[in-house]
Amino acid sequence: MPQPSTRATVRRARRQGRGAPVLLAVTGLVLVGSLAGCTHKPDDTSLRDAAAQLATSLAGGSLDGVALTGATPADATAERKDVFAAVPVRPTVTVKEVARVKDHDDQATATLAWSWPVASGHPWSYITTVHLAQGAKGATATSTGSPAPTSSAGGSAGNKDAWSVRWEPTVLLPDLADNQHVAFSRVRPQRAKIVDGAGKAIVEDRAVHVIGVDKTRTDEGKWESSARSLAKALDLDADAYAKQVSAAGPKAFVEAITLRASDPTDVSKLTAIPGVVALDEKEPLAPTRDWARPLLGTVGDATAEIVKSSDGRVQSGDQTGLSGIQKQYDAQLAGRSGVSIRLVDDGDGGLSSGSDGSDDGSDEGTELFSVKVVDGTPVKLTLDSPLQTDAEDILADQKVASAIVAVTTSGKVLVAASAAAGKGLSTATTGKFAPGSTMKTASSLALLRDGEKSSTTVPCTPSITVDGRKFTNDADYPSARLGDIPLKTAFANSCNTAFISQAGKVSQQQLHDAAADLGFGVPSDLGVPAFFGSVPTTGGGETDHAASMIGQGRVEASPLTMATVAASVAAGKRVSPVLVEPSKDATASPTATASPTASVAPSKLTKAEASTLHGFMRAVVTGGTGTILSSLPGDVGAKTGTAQFGDGDKAHAWMIATDGDVGVAVFVDEGEYGATTAGPLLKEFLQDLAKDRTSK
Repeated sequence: MPQPSTRATVRRARRQGRGAPVLLAVTGLVLVGSLAGCTHKPDDTSLRDAAAQLATSLAGGSLDGVALTGATPADATAERKDVFAAVPVRPTVTVKEVARVKDHDDQATATLAWSWPVASGHPWSYITTVHLAQGAKGATATSTGSPAPTSSAGGSAGNKDAWSVRWEPTVLLPDLADNQHVAFSRVRPQRAKIVDGAGKAIVEDRAVHVIGVDKTRTDEGKWESSARSLAKALDLDADAYAKQVSAAGPKAFVEAITLRASDPTDVSKLTAIPGVVALDEKEPLAPTRDWARPLLGTVGDATAEIVKSSDGRVQSGDQTGLSGIQKQYDAQLAGRSGVSIRLVDDGDGGLSSGSDGSDDGSDEGTELFSVKVVDGTPVKLTLDSPLQTDAEDILADQKVASAIVAVTTSGKVLVAASAAAGKGLSTATTGKFAPGSTMKTASSLALLRDGEKSSTTVPCTPSITVDGRKFTNDADYPSARLGDIPLKTAFANSCNTAFISQAGKVSQQQLHDAAADLGFGVPSDLGVPAFFGSVPTTGGGETDHAASMIGQGRVEASPLTMATVAASVAAGKRVSPVLVEPSKDATASPTATASPTASVAPSKLTKAEASTLHGFMRAVVTGGTGTILSSLPGDVGAKTGTAQFGDGDKAHAWMIATDGDVGVAVFVDEGEYGATTAGPLLKEFLQDLAKDRTSK
């Protein structure tokens, strides 16, 4: 004999339960805690507990342990599940108000506030009213209709003071009738593009092949061998992938890799492996796999953690930003899903989801709640795509973390390229390294403010000892530039000992302030996480202060920092770099950290000071350590830097430059000297910059 449905069982139980005490249909209610005009005030603790237990159980989805009349907890649980099966989130249910029926202290109502986080910032909220009776024989078993002992809040045959809930459809939803349920329709918005400074799409939908094993396409006995063959062909971990395929269901497609359509891999050879298929899809991607990847980030299936922390904005199965700008600005890029919630008869509607603006036939029934779909808004960067591509190409062969950053005198970041060897980190913006002699730009400014001039004579000796520590020049320092030389010459040839000899003329605070006036260590509204540099304001002793003068000790900078310093010299004022152009919709997701903005003192850098510093940097190119750039047209200025680290056997290689209205920094984590390692990369980039200007 066919078994009755859960809803039919509940209806029958509700009819059979009509012999139980019936709540009087009276309008007079007495709020719990108020006086009823009599001398005796009932104890409402158990009433409040019963209402709170019901709210908690409804939110969690199980009525187990709740004293009910009209249905067993098991049947009520099943009915709740059936009614809301299509809704993909859990609600919060709270007790808004509890009131006894006037002149009938053994009867009461509870008002429950429901809130479903179906769309971020737009919860589906409503109120239901629940009837309770004191001393009614309530059912608390989850598998039968027989009464069973309950918690102190629940009713039982042996506890005449306990409260029971009269179960009916309207406990779940106002106006809910038998044979009805909630239908849920969700329309996914169109994800917006990330665009460059010219408004051209950087990240847009591009054709890809999703390669994997479809377990329905081959015999079970070949699943493992096919997985291993595919992994070997793709240079993946064969054991790990085979285990993944084995653990998946018998009808699963187990992705191994996603390849761009332009990838040279012969897909036909892969699909010749039994069970291996290539799905043709589109994904939001940058021009190449490594193009500004540490900055832009990636998009993929939402993780459980992202779904949980999104307050309903992201649902399981959504594509969402997983890292970088894609994650930080996901709310802006992703837009807002459209939602339609309807009350329909059983047999109609359910869960549906679309991406084309349709509601998949969800016009059936009565609309309870809706939110219009809002497509994503583009995030505009200041990057110059052709120049960024040039920089990426220049760094392609680097075996260690490296970067090229270019910043205009207006603060726009044209290039922020990090070599793939940086293991996914944005070396360009978040790296922390000793800047070496590029710091002499700030040290020179501090000395100029102390009264020195470009012609001031300073001693450039082979070595100098400060508080027991010996400092020397680079091994290849020209002997002809030793002795008493002008400050400008000491800068051009990067004489360490000359600058250290002047350390006593400026304090650590003065050095810090000079650096800050050039943008060193000054946060800006960059739009992405970054390290803006750090120069201590207090000394760690004479040795530490001496090291600070030549960009070592506790001084740290990112390539962005030093490009900003160069841009400030070119601008004649402190430059504040910007990478993400602000807009009214440019709101970072709460899961990401944006650039910090701090209150800093106004820059005191003058046009005259900047002009003198540019003269120093020009001397580097015309007759100092940067002559590799001397063949370039224009008034290019530069400063080389080498910073030993570790045991002193390794060195960071730096070179910064000014070229017209652009400041540039090139960094290589491990190199020989700034001039010999970073210099050739900088020259190639400046040549590309000249071509880019000509083409425009």
